[in-house]
Amino acid sequence: MDRFLTPDDLGKALRQDVADGLGTRPRTLPAKWFYDERGSELFEEITRLEEYYPTRREREILAARAPEIAEATGAVTLMELGAGSGEKTRMLLEALGGTLRTYMPVDVSGDFLARAAERIAEDHPGLRVRPVVADHERHLALLPGGERRLVVFLGGTIGNMAPAERVAFLSALRATMNDGDALLLGADLVKDERRLVRAYDDARGVTAEFNRNVLNVLNRELGADFVPERFEHVAVWNPGDEWIEMRLRSVAPQVVRVPAVDLEVEFDEGEEMRTEISAKFRRDRLDAEAGAAGLRIDHWWTDPDGDFSLSLLRPA
Repeated sequence: MDRFLTPDDLGKALRQDVADGLGTRPRTLPAKWFYDERGSELFEEITRLEEYYPTRREREILAARAPEIAEATGAVTLMELGAGSGEKTRMLLEALGGTLRTYMPVDVSGDFLARAAERIAEDHPGLRVRPVVADHERHLALLPGGERRLVVFLGGTIGNMAPAERVAFLSALRATMNDGDALLLGADLVKDERRLVRAYDDARGVTAEFNRNVLNVLNRELGADFVPERFEHVAVWNPGDEWIEMRLRSVAPQVVRVPAVDLEVEFDEGEEMRTEISAKFRRDRLDAEAGAAGLRIDHWWTDPDGDFSLSLLRPA
């Protein structure tokens, strides 16, 4: 397994993000810290919830379009950013069987990544599976290359970035691409506010547990003394930015200590800290942001209800 992230690298990044995000108001934390082993397991559970449509819709598009994607790209190398369990990618692996030689899953969670890669290697004995532990927002230029690459970024994860961050990320990715390479991008689409909020605030409370789990990460890694039960899960639609915000709301006045960054954080009753944004898209926004990054949308697919999109982008 290639490693561009060590536990020490992750620790430094976490300390910096916590110092920056909790040291000022409004309080924020980056969504990537959700995904320790427990967080990854909880997210897999979320993807199976009735309210959480994105995974189902993306899977429907892949099932219908994987042969078309394979024919359009003829990929020899498949690199998946933020690979997670890699379950949806299996449809692409099957469709690309005639040309594909290397599958390169990239994720920050090394243990979870290793187990997922082992399962895929067992199911595809002729495929070279090369897992890479890296932060796709920081290490794009360092990731291994490959012949005729299809870079896959699924799950609507692009929406966890603010607009300027998205363009910067796509620009950095474009800088690594050759003329024959392509990017398969999953993006959730703007829809009824009530459906969006339900998708991030399910009746069983799995998303609430997932959200609060980030506090367990800070307790374990930074010696913080968060009591997760003292924070309520909140999901709201921001119509101006067209994104969902997940927040944690303090249920009472409290002081939390984070010894690893020498920080005492005072929370007022009702004060919220933002833990995730999940932007929803329209085709014209994706066209504009891709163009700003030197990419063009070559193919555009949605599910029959227009809930979710997959687009195939190439260097402009």
